[in-house]
Amino acid sequence: MSNHNLATDSSEGTSPKSWKIGTLTYTTTGLVVLFCWLLAGDLAWSTKDRSVMWVVQLLLKKFEASDTVIGIFLGGLPHGLTLLLMPVVSYLSDHHRGRWGRRIPFLAISTPFTALSIFGLAFSPELGTWAHSLAGSYSPGLNNTILITFGVFWTIFEVSTIIANTVFFALINDVVPKEVLGRFYGLFRAVGLGIGIAFNYWLFGKAETHFAWIFIGVGIIYAVGFTALCLKVREGEYPEPEIPRKAGKGVLSAVKDYGKTCLSQGLYLWIYVTIAFSWMAIWACNLFNVLFAKQLELDMDTYGKCVAASFVISFVLSYFVGAAVDRVHPLRMSIATMALFGVIALAGGFLVDDAASFRILLISISVSSGLWMTASASITMRLFPQAKFAQYDSVRGLITSFGMMAISPILGLLLDLNGHDYRLAYFVAGGFAVLALVTSFVVYRKFMLLGGDEHYKAPE
Repeated sequence: MSNHNLATDSSEGTSPKSWKIGTLTYTTTGLVVLFCWLLAGDLAWSTKDRSVMWVVQLLLKKFEASDTVIGIFLGGLPHGLTLLLMPVVSYLSDHHRGRWGRRIPFLAISTPFTALSIFGLAFSPELGTWAHSLAGSYSPGLNNTILITFGVFWTIFEVSTIIANTVFFALINDVVPKEVLGRFYGLFRAVGLGIGIAFNYWLFGKAETHFAWIFIGVGIIYAVGFTALCLKVREGEYPEPEIPRKAGKGVLSAVKDYGKTCLSQGLYLWIYVTIAFSWMAIWACNLFNVLFAKQLELDMDTYGKCVAASFVISFVLSYFVGAAVDRVHPLRMSIATMALFGVIALAGGFLVDDAASFRILLISISVSSGLWMTASASITMRLFPQAKFAQYDSVRGLITSFGMMAISPILGLLLDLNGHDYRLAYFVAGGFAVLALVTSFVVYRKFMLLGGDEHYKAPE
């Protein structure tokens, strides 16, 4: 059963136990069914998100990629593509009107490309070896050819993932009632953690030898999960866009509208910067963890089990954190959790010097960063306007991506230059956490001046 039959137009009236968002009204049963289908998509998303990048990191190192190249692959390229694609996709999605809604068509188009690119990653070593033999004396070398092959499929993967990422969370914002967003993201986080526990405990130690089967499984799960979501989740009716695109001036009009819409409010600029600093802190701290573990001679099976243990802790906490967000507000919760993360990151830079201390740091960093992710997940949904949410959130994504695009290769280069002392990453992470806290207090002050918890209305 889909939530199509359990979500009705609000003009039909609401029962005492009902939840409303836009033109959709849910019964309790309808809300549960909606959660199930969205969480099916999250299951697919989390399976991809918890596995692909970390396995690719191991394979890049296996084929002798430098830390700088790894930083470009895993940070520079994805976030550079985000800068190009996210504004276009978000604007088109906000302005699209069709029988399948304004978000689901974009998810439906991107899903097969994501799945097929994951299959391509599975067979990149074989395809790279074949291309190397075919090129003969023109080949840049076996490992380089394999890395180029990885790069082709990784680029396709990132393009389709960015399209899906831009609209998936906007879809959640369109169909999940505001009163339960915190709890939904608590469940959302729990599903992701469950996948993370299973992958890291049972599969991560086998990633270097059985990566092809891992990628094939992830591709299948992604294709099935998002196909089910696209078929079962119903979007409501949306008002027509405020500024229609004029014939002959569509691109220029769209660019002006996008800039004027998203960059004219000081509050939102501070939100963009705060979230960017927060993600840059978490990214710097986690990007080279696998390589740090190998440097300290921590085997990958133990590494995976440590991450799994941290996910178990976060799994237990996730729903309660989500419920607290609904009661306390995501802005306050994100400030508290980022402060905790910053303290742990700086401590790690000073104290980690062997495998035993790294295991403690790994679990602590994973839990604290996960707490921030759960606490902050609905910030933009609570603070940005509903009608053009995807556009506002895309600017947030652009600024975050620009920061992460810059820090990834720069940090990789610094680590190449300093002899791969990966503790540097934790000092960098702690510095960005401090910056995030400073800017978050500015956001909080502006939020309170605009009415706070009871009377806040997103300015436009």
